[in-house]
Amino acid sequence: MIDVTLAAQDQVLAYFEGKESKSVRIFLNNGCGGAQLAMAVDEKTPKDKVFEYKGVEYVMDQKLFDQAKPVLVDYSNNGFKLESSLKLSSGCSSCGSKGSCCS
Repeated sequence: MIDVTLAAQDQVLAYFEGKESKSVRIFLNNGCGGAQLAMAVDEKTPKDKVFEYKGVEYVMDQKLFDQAKPVLVDYSNNGFKLESSLKLSSGCSSCGSKGSCCS
């Protein structure tokens, strides 16, 4: 299940106000800091698991969802925070020194 806190719902609804498309993708973003869940505006595909809250669709690749569930979308003054059961690795220490993990 994808749960969305009231604080996160309010922020997402404010963003989509007046817009036709109301679909948010939750995906795995790989970067120098390691893998983490992220969100972006995107359309759903046939391979997605879809949850709807207050007219906004939260979509996630079915295979990723099966590994990550349950997923929680929250919001605070620092921005959105996504939590899941995924065991994500952190980035390598050589990123700041132009190591091979970031190139």
